[in-house]
Amino acid sequence: MYEIKEKRRKLPDGTEITTYTRDVVSANILEVEAGTTGFMGGDTGHGGRTYFRIEDSGGTDIQVRPIGRYADEGFEVFLGGDCELETMIRALKFITKVLEEESREVYD
Repeated sequence: MYEIKEKRRKLPDGTEITTYTRDVVSANILEVEAGTTGFMGGDTGHGGRTYFRIEDSGGTDIQVRPIGRYADEGFEVFLGGDCELETMIRALKFITKVLEEESREVYD
């Protein structure tokens, strides 16, 4: 079993949200954090806020490339190695679980 820590994070727009973080450990280590205000009925002007972070805590072959001049169009992730694939799958599952539970609604 792994430890999940509850934190508070202030987003760039000033919104404060509760986030949850854990380590994903194999031959490499990722620290994963995610949180959301949930659905609030609108777009970026009136809607909810969502945050997630995946950080190398040791031995991860990872590269991230921003898309767009100011990284405002997205990002690409490149991983090298089998353990990186394994830990990234676990990290993304954790992010998904947190966001689904905190949003209290799921749309497919």
